[in-house]
Amino acid sequence: MSAPKKRFGQHFLHDQAVLERIVRTVNPKPDDLLIEIGPGRGALSRLLLPKLDRLRVIEIDRDVIGPLRAACGQSDKLEIHIGDALAFDFAQFAEAGRPLRLVGNLPYNISTPLLFHLLGIAGSVRDMHFMLQKEVVDRICAEPGSDDYGRLTVSMAARAESVSLFDVGPEAFHPPPKVDSAVVRIKPCAAPFPLADIAAYDRLVAAAFNQRRKTLSNGLKGLLTAAQIEAVGIAPGIRAEQLAPAAFARLADAWSQLQRDAKAPPDR
Repeated sequence: MSAPKKRFGQHFLHDQAVLERIVRTVNPKPDDLLIEIGPGRGALSRLLLPKLDRLRVIEIDRDVIGPLRAACGQSDKLEIHIGDALAFDFAQFAEAGRPLRLVGNLPYNISTPLLFHLLGIAGSVRDMHFMLQKEVVDRICAEPGSDDYGRLTVSMAARAESVSLFDVGPEAFHPPPKVDSAVVRIKPCAAPFPLADIAAYDRLVAAAFNQRRKTLSNGLKGLLTAAQIEAVGIAPGIRAEQLAPAAFARLADAWSQLQRDAKAPPDR
């Protein structure tokens, strides 16, 4: 049997109670377009497969394909794609009226970039259920003013609704990771607040959180002045971690408008 590989960040989930809880949480239906990312040796795959007409899996490690097929009883309902999830075109499997559902125990070293890769095809995804490092889930779901609130929280808030479902201890994995894990449900959606320019939003949020504990006026220096921040009803002396995502959207839209005004030809 293939040993877990450190370079792939492999920690195989083996706790039966946790695996069954994930399946109940996902609640797959036979015609769901469900894709499992990083199935490993198939501990979760074998429980999902009987509930589906087809299960697609994306796996980077060729050495686990044999154990994966064996765990799934060599079922012809299992469709294996070997590749790097960070570069994989998931949208190819979506169908009109049948968006994708994604599930997986994600390697912690790629979880954040993978989330944003998947959110890049938000229109093709119904929901995602992922096991992540608990610290990452706490950051995704944090409230303004909390220690966990930051750039990841605000960036995700414009793209998805996220709910932390339950925590999982290290003993549920082989080998046990050095951190706790958690399962999160992420549903891609339009921003729940007015937002004209997501690229401007991302740039402004990155600048604001570049140096935590700085005031907004200092963090956004070169983008917006204190007066321009105040003009959208936000105190320039507060810190980024105190500001709700909707307020960042107002700032981003104001900055984006200033950029457009600066590029507009002068009136003749």
